[in-house]
Amino acid sequence: MVRKHKWLVSVGLFLLCLSLFGQPLRVAFVFVNPVTDMGWSFLQDQGRRFLETTFGPAVQTAFMQNVPENSDSALVFQGFAQNGFDLIFGTSFGYMESMAKVAQAYPQTIFMHCSGYKTAPNMGTYFGRMYQPRYLSGILAGKMTTSNIIGYVAAFPLPEVVRGINAFALGVLSVNEHAEIHVVWSGTWFDPGQEREAALALLDRGADVITQHQNSPACQQAAQDRGAFSIGYNSDMRTFAPDAFLGAPVWNWGPYFVRVVQSVLDGTWTSEAYWGGMKDGIVDLLLSDRVPSQVSAFVLDAREKILQGTLEPFEGPVWDQQGNLRIPAGEIPSDEELLRMDWLVRNVVGTPH
Repeated sequence: MVRKHKWLVSVGLFLLCLSLFGQPLRVAFVFVNPVTDMGWSFLQDQGRRFLETTFGPAVQTAFMQNVPENSDSALVFQGFAQNGFDLIFGTSFGYMESMAKVAQAYPQTIFMHCSGYKTAPNMGTYFGRMYQPRYLSGILAGKMTTSNIIGYVAAFPLPEVVRGINAFALGVLSVNEHAEIHVVWSGTWFDPGQEREAALALLDRGADVITQHQNSPACQQAAQDRGAFSIGYNSDMRTFAPDAFLGAPVWNWGPYFVRVVQSVLDGTWTSEAYWGGMKDGIVDLLLSDRVPSQVSAFVLDAREKILQGTLEPFEGPVWDQQGNLRIPAGEIPSDEELLRMDWLVRNVVGTPH
């Protein structure tokens, strides 16, 4: 209780300081992790910095980091709105209910929520089709494994995470029908110690490639320490594990943030549920130069097919772990089906919850 009280006081002091400044357009960001996590919050903060570089004095940004995904987040959203911010980005799924509530109370403020599904006249959603580069990273892992045991350290069993596991597993399956993806749930977005322990447990099972839906480079470092390969997430993590790093599905938020801010400045902003893909440049696969050229060529060929629209990662037939045909041959699931995915494909070892 004391810790929570201190956190709320710090929020109040922070917002009081913000009230002393003015600007033509004020944009706020609320982050779930520290912006130094080298993962999710780091990349969204890079997008915030890109806004400042692009618009200069026409736009001023502010942010709050380490904001918990509970009702306390509403105080942060409310504080920014009360202090005259025109546009507020909530960058994590767990902020959805709080943001929706605050958006209703402040109809003149524009709210953007990342990865959620609730919208309002003054609240939109944004996300990227990360399953596309996840599929490509699965091809990479399937080509590079020799033990045919691939470890996947996953955060929470949300549709976003489950969808990423499945896309990765289907990429593996497309090039290696013998490999299995072993999943361990960490129960955290950012806890380097816990992430490392999960990765070590998978390495103990015989995994020779480790990938992750986590926000720190701890899994990458664990793989390097054991002489295994690693595939990161969010950003280029090669400096943390240069001998292990093969690549990573990565985010590029800056251009999208610029688009949103420009529409607000122009007076053309409207609520939308944005879900962009590799063609938009919001997501992509980063490849290390340590990847053998023949493997890189194979992955890049698949990347080009996704960009051209001739390859869909979830095109059927796709079977689940129980042998049920989930996606019939030749069919592509709708966005709604992808957004509520709660089952795992047949080459995954682990549970979807």
